[in-house]
Amino acid sequence: MALKYQSEDMRDNSQPFLTERATLIAQLAQPRQYDLAIIGGGATGLGVALDAALRGLSVVLIESHDFAKGTSSRSTKLVHGGVRYLAQGNISLVREALHERSSLLHNAPHLAQPLPFVMPAYRWWEAPFYGIGLKAYDVLAGKSGLGPTEFLGRAQTRTCLPSVSEKNLWGGVKYWDGQFDDARLALALARTAAAKGALLINYCEAVGLIHTDGKVAGLHCRDTETGQAIEIKAKCVVNATGVWVDALRALDGQAVGQVSAPMVAPSQGVHLVVDREFFPGDHALLVPKTADGRVLFAVPWLGKVILGTTDTPRNDLSREPDPFAQEVAFILGESARYLKRAPRREDVRSVWVGLRPLVKPPEEDGGNTKGISREHTVAVSQTGLVTVTGGKWTTYRAMAEDVLEKCQTSGLLPALPASTTSDCLLVGAPPKGSTTTRISEEPGAHLYGQEQDALSKLPGAEVMVAPNLSEAMVRFAARFEYARTVEDVLARRSRLLFLDARAAATAAPAVAAILADELGAPITTSEFLALTERYLSLP
Repeated sequence: MALKYQSEDMRDNSQPFLTERATLIAQLAQPRQYDLAIIGGGATGLGVALDAALRGLSVVLIESHDFAKGTSSRSTKLVHGGVRYLAQGNISLVREALHERSSLLHNAPHLAQPLPFVMPAYRWWEAPFYGIGLKAYDVLAGKSGLGPTEFLGRAQTRTCLPSVSEKNLWGGVKYWDGQFDDARLALALARTAAAKGALLINYCEAVGLIHTDGKVAGLHCRDTETGQAIEIKAKCVVNATGVWVDALRALDGQAVGQVSAPMVAPSQGVHLVVDREFFPGDHALLVPKTADGRVLFAVPWLGKVILGTTDTPRNDLSREPDPFAQEVAFILGESARYLKRAPRREDVRSVWVGLRPLVKPPEEDGGNTKGISREHTVAVSQTGLVTVTGGKWTTYRAMAEDVLEKCQTSGLLPALPASTTSDCLLVGAPPKGSTTTRISEEPGAHLYGQEQDALSKLPGAEVMVAPNLSEAMVRFAARFEYARTVEDVLARRSRLLFLDARAAATAAPAVAAILADELGAPITTSEFLALTERYLSLP
């Protein structure tokens, strides 16, 4: 079936917006000048694209791999103000994040919902000490609060955390934060921006910048599927490539004979996924200070449990970073201290690693990244290249506002109307005024929101190719969600690779066959099967 774009007046939530690649590339190749060109399809770049499109700008965004392929699909899945940032005294960051948490939960209630957390107390002073801080968390949240902080006795703590170790347990503190599906939220941002007129293309790599009279005037890109070279002209170019921003900044500096000092100090975060039998219940566990001062989470997510996370400096910028042996030992060892039944190495269903783009301080602190601020930075080079890095998922919307404000004050864009993203429902969100429920514990059940109807009408709606993944879901991913590979489907359209790598490997041939039918070209599984082995390998 030939896929065609909907006309401009049909861009609403009644029908999904088609994403046929040939049409996207043809549109990109047309000679024109955009107001804004964005390099990088993670949370930050996608947030900027949506905000700019809503303000009436002509916008193009290219991503060298898949949307949210890097850091933006490898978070701890928390929408949070940052309890540990409160402990560091960073009140402004916490206040901003709590405000943004409220906006995110409102704009994508099918992908993000409140989640209760419990801090167990094993010394008499821990509950009152941490409880006072969490009461301050409530105060900072104000009307955006999700629920009051409560002091729990020993029995109440055991009820909330059935598998928590009871030895020396005094009680605990319960508080509220949010949880979300990061890759699906990134996709919702991309699709919403496209529905508002932005052009977004994955697997299209920026290979150079265009400079005119010493100023950035666009970029050269390459379709990584065909090798086609395309030139993009733009009044303003935004570098939103996360931990990779310094490579593009260096390229920009070379054009005017300058050397740019690195902005990013990458930090590696490792997560292990195990079955719910190790941590049943619907509350998350937070240990604010482990043996070496790091934070430990045990978070129920889509029928599994995420254990993590680490915060380890890393200098290489691998697209698929591997965990260090000491990181795996830390997570398993600390889990054994707090869970009645500790998972072993052989119990891990998937291990995945994300690189956080922390903003490098003026003087490095011995390579330690735990103390580096999670706040973002927006910088404009001598040539006019706008670079944004740092921050975290929860504050993506505020980061986008800051980027566009910087573009205006630097004279790269004209005065713009105020941002409307704080009240912009994302694709799939139910209409205002309707009620929604918490994220389903069945993987796949929460993904589509108001588009569930459209999904059910596709071929194969009742044919399952993997647990909680139907043939229709794969077809939907190909037609409406920019999916090009088996990994796109099994890692980010569904989250099976992140939940159970072995099950993802089993599903790969069936997914490849359906994609081949949809895209009209053979789809290989070899690279994906090699990837599943990495997600199963513990050092």
